[in-house]
Amino acid sequence: MQFIVLSFIVAFLIVMVCLPVVIKVARIKHLVDDPKDDRKIHSRSVPTVGGIAIFAAFLFTASFFADTNLLRSLTEHISEFYRYFLCGILVLFFVGLKDDLIGFKANKKLLAQLVTAGIIILGAQVKIAGFEGLFGVNKLPDAASFTLSVFTYIVIVNSINLIDGIDGLAGTVTLIASLAFGFCFFLVDNLFFAVICFALAGSILGFLIFNFNPARVFMGDSGSLIIGYVMAVMALKTINYPLSLVEFPELGAYNKAVLAMTILAYPLIDTLRVFALRIMAGKSPFTPDKQHIHHYLLAKGYTHKNIVGIVALYAIVLLGLYMFIGNKHPTMAFCVMLGIAFGFSYFLLKIPSRRKHA
Repeated sequence: MQFIVLSFIVAFLIVMVCLPVVIKVARIKHLVDDPKDDRKIHSRSVPTVGGIAIFAAFLFTASFFADTNLLRSLTEHISEFYRYFLCGILVLFFVGLKDDLIGFKANKKLLAQLVTAGIIILGAQVKIAGFEGLFGVNKLPDAASFTLSVFTYIVIVNSINLIDGIDGLAGTVTLIASLAFGFCFFLVDNLFFAVICFALAGSILGFLIFNFNPARVFMGDSGSLIIGYVMAVMALKTINYPLSLVEFPELGAYNKAVLAMTILAYPLIDTLRVFALRIMAGKSPFTPDKQHIHHYLLAKGYTHKNIVGIVALYAIVLLGLYMFIGNKHPTMAFCVMLGIAFGFSYFLLKIPSRRKHA
């Protein structure tokens, strides 16, 4: 337990110490986002390399507390997983950093995501092997397992990147998600994955101190891609966490696929909705536009802080509802939670405007 608490605190403190330095250097070197095109919603130059501090704090803390202290008493499989995990996160960090500094084509970014998907799915064997009775499916064929795992991984990684459109939003959503994943792993006594989640949560909280509106720094792709990477890996790990390792029988009644979907409901639904709209319009799903939920809320006069508060409430309420619904029949739980999540999203799109009409 002490490793979990310390990983959170240390990661938070490292970001608090490092980020002011990163911001200062970024301004001196003009590593900033200038509000020049019509998609920008800020009116001043803001440093875009906050992901450097998140990455440094997370990597140091997770490696120190998980690798040094916990791996000694864990299996060789866990140690091998961590090796592949580090390889994947390093690739995405440098891809994101290059994008923040000089730009990176979308197709090449997708290729990098596919490479890291292969590393974590084929190398570390973190994949969706089955659904534990959801829609009557238990074990998936190998080809279906690989395809679905890659698709899920790509959607989650990009969903975090795509909701990073206003001050504090991506950080708040992923802070809640990382705490939720970490708490779940703590409940099943997997301290290794709990430390990883809480180290990320501490890093994100430290970043949010500087990212709440008006933001002094953005996480950039170097931040959103690595956070999306950790979220994707934790989701895949959660979905197929062995029931034999669950100490409390009552926890085994909760379908883990529905749990992972609930934790990441907002970014997943918003991203899939936007992807569908772009494809129906004959565009690439990665074409930038202003069709995200936060864009609609901004247009209706809601402030950055209003929107972050609304979405945080959305995420917390969904998690609370899952506690009552998640242990029911898997298919019923999935349909109910999906319906509620879509219903909340539709409500956000139709929420009354705060602008005064003449």
